[in-house]
Amino acid sequence: MTIQIALADDEVLARQKLRLLLRDQTDCEVVGECATAGETIELVRAARPDLVFLDIRMPDMNGFDVIDALSAQAELPMPRIVFTSAYDQYAVRAFEVHAVDYLLKPFAAGRLSTTLQRFREQSNGCHPGERGEPNGERHTTRIVFKSKGRIVFLPVSEIRWVAAEENYVRISTGDETHLLRETMAHLQDRLDPQLFLRVHRSSIVNLQHVKEVRMDTEGETAVILVNGQKVSMSRGYRSKLQRLLRQ
Repeated sequence: MTIQIALADDEVLARQKLRLLLRDQTDCEVVGECATAGETIELVRAARPDLVFLDIRMPDMNGFDVIDALSAQAELPMPRIVFTSAYDQYAVRAFEVHAVDYLLKPFAAGRLSTTLQRFREQSNGCHPGERGEPNGERHTTRIVFKSKGRIVFLPVSEIRWVAAEENYVRISTGDETHLLRETMAHLQDRLDPQLFLRVHRSSIVNLQHVKEVRMDTEGETAVILVNGQKVSMSRGYRSKLQRLLRQ
């Protein structure tokens, strides 16, 4: 199957560079180019591309505004998006709107090949970073966020526990923890309930890292992880976890 691609960037040289690199991809075809957000919307309407390389900073609207405008048109099939930019400050937001990838300028052939391979692997209909379920629900397989001056692409399989801290959540991977401005309810909705279980109003554990559930002499219950860490468990969540562990 040929991947039909649109290039949206107000920099002519950036579009030329992408076009040249895409020539080496035998299953890719550039169906159009545009320099403004308005032209991008019209091109998507006319050409119905599979994939759009979309510059974050456009003269009349930014790339996120373009996505909003396209999403508002119910009759228009939404193409997959690869954001392009000279800056990394928008990367987290890009993955929050399920971009296939975030390419930094200047473009490199190897990095572009990785992006296209990611698109090909997502051809089963799931959003990037998510896994489709038979009932139509989607659960993320990675979380993207900024931490200590870097952008972290964290596979959820590495998460051991999550704890609420006021308007934040703390995510532990065993080796380190990360503090995210996020709610427990929203994060729980994104995680697969077959792997992650709420054991307390303020705690979620990854069942793959659970060793046992232990009750002390005073009747307090704790989840013991394989690394020895303890996570307090509320009585209301105890029966559900025990049932899952038996399964």
